[in-house]
Amino acid sequence: MRFSYQVGMCDPDHYLPLARAAEAAGFDGIAIPDSICYPREASSKYPYNADGSREFLESVPFVESLIAVTAMAAVTETIRFSTFVYKLAVRQVPVVAKQVQGIQVLSGNRFDFGIGISPWEEDFAVCQVAWEKRGKRFDEQIDILRGLETGNYFGYQGVTHNMPANKMNPVPIAPTPLLIGGHAEPALKRAARVGDGWMCAGADLPELEAYIKRINALREDYGTIDKPFRVFTTGQNAFSSQGIEQLETIGVTDVIIGFRNVYEFEEDKPLEEKIQMLNWYAGEFVNG
Repeated sequence: MRFSYQVGMCDPDHYLPLARAAEAAGFDGIAIPDSICYPREASSKYPYNADGSREFLESVPFVESLIAVTAMAAVTETIRFSTFVYKLAVRQVPVVAKQVQGIQVLSGNRFDFGIGISPWEEDFAVCQVAWEKRGKRFDEQIDILRGLETGNYFGYQGVTHNMPANKMNPVPIAPTPLLIGGHAEPALKRAARVGDGWMCAGADLPELEAYIKRINALREDYGTIDKPFRVFTTGQNAFSSQGIEQLETIGVTDVIIGFRNVYEFEEDKPLEEKIQMLNWYAGEFVNG
């Protein structure tokens, strides 16, 4: 099992000291959530909490996630980073590709790109991107991300993208792992077909096991079952040795550990308390 510590939705002054503390404690990675803004009016429902509300995010600070990764990578040496997950579908993919390539080159290829569509129509409206055909747009963005990372001239003609051939420099020495987020059937199919892993935003153990079994069946269908594949999930079941063993048994490879339930409007903790808690967890489970 690999362990990531979640940094985000907190005082921006906490990012860098938490990154250093997590690396020193022995965590394998740091996971960073993503959000652009909070709309004044919204009708979309959030699919990953009990009541579908999004009010828990209204006053929560978010440093733009790729900027956060860059800053934390600059003050660490070995720990990896992942976005959990980056709302790629509302962004311009060539600009994002350039940003990700820069992160990889400057960090020594320590970035795993967790990506998704965004469940909120308002995100698309704010970014002036069509809500319609968002799944097709996302699929094409994945193709473009990978094509632009080759360092060769790459153009693309699709349903939602028409990009002239261009090349970027510098590019990473190895392809950036793409971790697909989402619980709906199209997301599971996408992860199985083209992903290097899947990120679960939260599920109880039976639900999680069912998702993983479905992904593995799809990987068999797509002929990708022999390809290395990681499964990330939140760590509510990872606070005991038995729980960690259960997660490993059903196929989880990575857990993301946090000590705060933002869905329930739990207040942020002081930096010193966070560091004490991550050190406790590392001593009990990461380095055990």
